[in-house]
Amino acid sequence: MADLRSGTAASEPEPWLPDLCRLPRLVVMLSMAELIVIVLALAPDGSAWNLSRFVSSSAFALWLALAISVLLCVSRRQLSRLPPGLGGFIATATAAAIAAAVAAVTHWIDSVTGVGLIPAGTTFARFVGGTAAIAILAVSVVLRYLYVNDSWKAQVRANARAEVEALQARIKPHFLFNSMNTIAGLVRSDPAVAERAVLDLSDLFRAALGASKSDSSLTEEVELAERYLAIEQLRLGERLRVVWRKREPLPWKMPLPRLVLQPLVENAVLHGISRLPGGGEVEIELTQLSDHLLLRIRNPAPAPAEARAGARHAQHSIGQRLRYAYGPTARMTAGWDGGYYLCELHVPTGVEAQSR
Repeated sequence: MADLRSGTAASEPEPWLPDLCRLPRLVVMLSMAELIVIVLALAPDGSAWNLSRFVSSSAFALWLALAISVLLCVSRRQLSRLPPGLGGFIATATAAAIAAAVAAVTHWIDSVTGVGLIPAGTTFARFVGGTAAIAILAVSVVLRYLYVNDSWKAQVRANARAEVEALQARIKPHFLFNSMNTIAGLVRSDPAVAERAVLDLSDLFRAALGASKSDSSLTEEVELAERYLAIEQLRLGERLRVVWRKREPLPWKMPLPRLVLQPLVENAVLHGISRLPGGGEVEIELTQLSDHLLLRIRNPAPAPAEARAGARHAQHSIGQRLRYAYGPTARMTAGWDGGYYLCELHVPTGVEAQSR
């Protein structure tokens, strides 16, 4: 199977490492470097600071901060493919290595030329080790600050998008009208099926009304998807075939943000099955792996050039909500491959949702 995170049709997860390519982020890094110089100049340690030393130290710190920022900017996507702990360690270690290398070169040049860039009596090991240690502290603080700031902004965007989509889910006219017409046609021929369809429809809209009020569970999300598919099967008939693969044991009581499975199933039906003359089969798989729950939705779909972009908005919102609730280890991948569209949710188990 092709890598779903590559190619034009795939949606690569948003990098978790802060983007230092943007000018405001670069200003933060440079400001931190200059702040460190000011603190050292004001520290009552008895060392003599004059204008020349302050200017040379500022130039050294700003140049070093710029070099580190450029390297982290270039390697942002590669580091973001790693787990946050490992990626953050490599980022700070890289900053320390750059700082040590620049400090070593600076100390050598100063010792050869004798221009006095480094205070007298400062040993090579002291200067290089101290510069690397300060770089580790500064980069760790800046990256942590920007990461928390990005997470907060993503939370705000995700909450706003979830509220908008919940409002849209309440008033989707086509789905409601099609469902009511189907139910009306069943009232006389099969009243029991019509009654069950009415109950399924009411459950769907009740969930949409409460989408932003409380969390759900794996059990509720699966039941909601089953009710939606039951209604669509009444409308599409034999064109829609559904295969559930529930690989027990499963964490049925596991908390999940509300409406994370049903919208993906709906995308599979609306943008896949209903657009194919012969219909197709929606495969929904639930598997408990060592440290996370895997949910897979696979369905035949038109080629990417023919596919609509509407499904991307719901997928992006769900991915944002999962990352906010469970952290960066929760992710969603999706892509078209050989006539089929596959969407996967990876939700860590044993982690309490942060949104509650």
